[in-house]
Amino acid sequence: MNVKELYEKFSSRMPESDREEWDNDGIMCSADLSREVSRTLVTLDVTEDVIDYAIKSDIDLIVSHHPLIFKPLTSVSEDNHVARKVMKLIESGISVFSFHTRADKAAGGVNDTLCDLLGIFDAEIFGEGDIGRVGNLGEECSLEDFVYRIKQTLGSDMVRYADGFNSVSRVAVVGGDGKDFVRDALAAGADTYLSGRISYNVMEEAGELGINLIEAGHYYTEQPVTDFFQEMLVEFDPNMYVEIVQSNVIKTY
Repeated sequence: MNVKELYEKFSSRMPESDREEWDNDGIMCSADLSREVSRTLVTLDVTEDVIDYAIKSDIDLIVSHHPLIFKPLTSVSEDNHVARKVMKLIESGISVFSFHTRADKAAGGVNDTLCDLLGIFDAEIFGEGDIGRVGNLGEECSLEDFVYRIKQTLGSDMVRYADGFNSVSRVAVVGGDGKDFVRDALAAGADTYLSGRISYNVMEEAGELGINLIEAGHYYTEQPVTDFFQEMLVEFDPNMYVEIVQSNVIKTY
């Protein structure tokens, strides 16, 4: 299967029409759309280290969640770090697909994966753009117990939380930066809201709003989507070599 055919397969599951207007995803770069793809790398971020590893590993295609190119390039030279990565990829014949808000919304994508991992059932769509998910725990638990479950399941280096003075029963999730969805979560009947990042000003209002707020890290709430990408690649071509690589460069002291 070549690059173009594989992209069309992905787009059949995550249509371009689902991309948010402010977003940029899809084919980030490809020197040859007719190139056959047999070796793929899946990652959250297309960092320079990931690219170097892909080159050493004879990878044909990188599939990422965060867009390689988000803002328009105003020049293509080594002085621009994004352009430098694009040039290296094109010189090496490696294509890149990025699926951002399309993967947030997709059935089985970022937020459905979070629900599955954390035991949130009967998930429904909520919030602007149909990105978030809200559902019910199989069994009500304390906020502290749910925070522990999140940390153990996602492997987060730090989980911050603010008590809304509720036990945890109905949970809303938005992987990544979800600070703008707190009131949508409340409107959806959630007693608890989990995201990767929630601003300080919002977190400190948790008790006044009456909703538990949990911040488990942008990277850690989105990294599980790499399994979703891997599953699709293997489904599209059972003989495809697929490797997931970690891309987190942010450390906690």
